[in-house]
Amino acid sequence: MRVQLLRAWPHRAEHVDLEVEAGACVGDALDVAGWRLEGEFVALAVFGQAATLHTRLHAGDRIELLRALQCDPKQARRRRAGSAAPRGRQRG
Repeated sequence: MRVQLLRAWPHRAEHVDLEVEAGACVGDALDVAGWRLEGEFVALAVFGQAATLHTRLHAGDRIELLRALQCDPKQARRRRAGSAAPRGRQRG
């Protein structure tokens, strides 16, 4: 069955289409591609859903190697909201 591996960095992405046996798991696909979950890549997902090396694959799945977050999303949202101009109604 055919699956896709994807990893991305700022301003660059890499993907590879693979043929793996039926019943293969994420770890098998990584082995076929010669990719490892190491360095800046700290987690896995299949179509955006958390996965492990033992997650079973289905034909057409996209396996994503995920990097660590650079900052807490809630903190980033608070900073953006704090710097936005107030949205009050103007009377005139």
